[in-house]
Amino acid sequence: MTSKKGTHMPAAVPKPRGRPSAPQEEVKKQIIDSTMTLLFDKGYDATTIEAVASQAGVAKKTVYRFAKNREELLGLSVRNWTDNYAPLTQLDPKDKSDVLPTLRKLLTAICGQALSESAVKMFRLLNTTFPGKGELLKRYNENGIERGQQLLTDWIIRQQNHGWFPMLPADISAKAILAMCVAEPLRKTAIGLTHTFEDEAVEAHLDSCMQFISLIIDQGSE
Repeated sequence: MTSKKGTHMPAAVPKPRGRPSAPQEEVKKQIIDSTMTLLFDKGYDATTIEAVASQAGVAKKTVYRFAKNREELLGLSVRNWTDNYAPLTQLDPKDKSDVLPTLRKLLTAICGQALSESAVKMFRLLNTTFPGKGELLKRYNENGIERGQQLLTDWIIRQQNHGWFPMLPADISAKAILAMCVAEPLRKTAIGLTHTFEDEAVEAHLDSCMQFISLIIDQGSE
């Protein structure tokens, strides 16, 4: 198109049709939330790629971008718990006096995921019998328990390299800390002895745990 003076006018940019695409992380969250909803409400067999896509309001090919089958999808959903606190495991204390406060922040984040309502539901589900339990248990162990232990182990090793943490086996230390801070309250909540942990309850629980951890660290540095 030209003006009266013969100069070219820029072509109009066509407007995009349809709804704008959602950010990748938002879509991933929808898919993970839908996976958990179907698993807890309708069971393992009903948690198919097709059902998750329908529940999340996305195309099947969108789900396949994140996982190629149901097993991978469930693994991704469990891994999301550890993904949410993994960045904190890369933060190191400023000095030795900052070890306990930094560890406390990390454990608070871990408890926020591992003692969440969905985590408790998953723990309860895995204590029942259902088709596919073996595969789900494998994914839960790899993406939840083992990954969480490894992240904390790596953090402890870095502090040991600074001389800020007792030179006990780091993997055993990580397992012991997580057993005390996470496993025990998770079991109690799952069997109904306590309600799902709220923030205040988590903080109170960690207060008592940190007293013991502090003694271990102090004795190890003597």
